[in-house]
Amino acid sequence: MTALPWRAARSAGFTLVELLIVIGIMALATAGVSLALRDTQQVQLEREAQRLAALLETARARSRASGVAVQWSLTEHGFQFSGLPANSLPSQWLSPGTTTTRLDVRLTLGPEPVIGPQQVTLVRADAPGQALRVATDGLRPFNVLANDP
Repeated sequence: MTALPWRAARSAGFTLVELLIVIGIMALATAGVSLALRDTQQVQLEREAQRLAALLETARARSRASGVAVQWSLTEHGFQFSGLPANSLPSQWLSPGTTTTRLDVRLTLGPEPVIGPQQVTLVRADAPGQALRVATDGLRPFNVLANDP
């Protein structure tokens, strides 16, 4: 039996459309992998900053509700909220190595509804050059901001 000429040409290689489809699939897979590989130290620092902002707002609300002054400060093993009942809020960082740029930082969280502008800059010991600020202008809630050089 003899082969038809178009069948012989078909089995000789790939068409341009087939090659473009394969290249497109490879490009999408590469983009997906590169987006999935984020810097773990930066992710941990962002998580710590978001958590701290939420804890500071919780302590601020409790201070206003109770009328008792609350202050946040660093300790050897984490941080503390003075003025609140013991163990009412967490007092340790989620990941070891998290700290602030200034060890003597103290934030006053109330009981007045308007507090002065305050901020704390978080850093990680294993990620030099990465820092995030948790700050408020005294009226708005604490927010996470990029650390401006």
